[in-house]
Amino acid sequence: MSEQKAKLLIDGTELDLAIIKGTESDKAIDISKLLESTGYTTLDLGYKNTGSTTSTITFLDGDKGILRYRGYSIEELAEKASFVEVIYLLFYGELPTKSQLEEFNSKIAANGNIPAQADKLLESFPKDAHPMAILGAYLNVLSAHFDNTAVEARDENMIRLIAQISTITAHILKWIKGGNFIESSQTLGYVENFLKMAFGEPGDNSDLDPVVVEAMDKLLILHADHEQNCSTSTVRMVGSSGANIYASVAGGAMALWGPLHGGANQAVLEMLEAIKADGGDTDKWIAKAKDKEDPFRLMGFGHRVYKNFDPRAKIIKKLVIVCWKL
Repeated sequence: MSEQKAKLLIDGTELDLAIIKGTESDKAIDISKLLESTGYTTLDLGYKNTGSTTSTITFLDGDKGILRYRGYSIEELAEKASFVEVIYLLFYGELPTKSQLEEFNSKIAANGNIPAQADKLLESFPKDAHPMAILGAYLNVLSAHFDNTAVEARDENMIRLIAQISTITAHILKWIKGGNFIESSQTLGYVENFLKMAFGEPGDNSDLDPVVVEAMDKLLILHADHEQNCSTSTVRMVGSSGANIYASVAGGAMALWGPLHGGANQAVLEMLEAIKADGGDTDKWIAKAKDKEDPFRLMGFGHRVYKNFDPRAKIIKKLVIVCWKL
């Protein structure tokens, strides 16, 4: 069977364009030679019709409410896998064996601590500084400590960053809320370690609530990847210059800060806090959302790319019900 082509007629010349078939039978027209062949380029405001690369990491179908990592549905992964297993899957394309998972966990645990100099930058921020501003600064400091862009250092860099981002996030929270920093543990699991660093105190050896640990683990799985979004594209763009992984991810953190991207999550939390401060009468606020004359909008019911339902919202709903009973 001959390769399927798309034909473009331009200035009286007919040009054959290759049609690429994706892993989920989705199709794309390859226009990478368009400028070279015709002198024309394309305009696609917001990149809604443009794929910037080929990838087998994540598949998303907003019309059907589908999200898959490496071919696995988000529902299956949330039910049967841990966050660290999912990270391994995203990195290497397959779920780890028992021995691979143990080794991967050990490498992450061994790389959780950050240079002491990095924490000193916190003193230059006011207590009400936005966490993403601090995160970007942390990552840029670490980009100077771990500036190895060699291909053979890729895995080491990825693992170290996954480990350290947990510690950085916990330290930012402790700085804003007040409290003493806790060093990253080499014996706790990834989620348990983060929760201890973020909410515990030195010397506190009490056990964590397994329901909370499971909820956090699932939430991390649900947000582990979401195709070529704004922050992912920013990381790729910065990285394409040859910048190291810390500098590249710092750019992604700044993109994530924006209210039209990750900042939407902040808006949801602020909305919930406002409802709570108003007395917690949810019926009142639902009525306001239904009132076409009222500008209030309920937020947090899924990403706008999903036209029918966000599959992650269904999973989160179950988590909320379980946690509500605590």
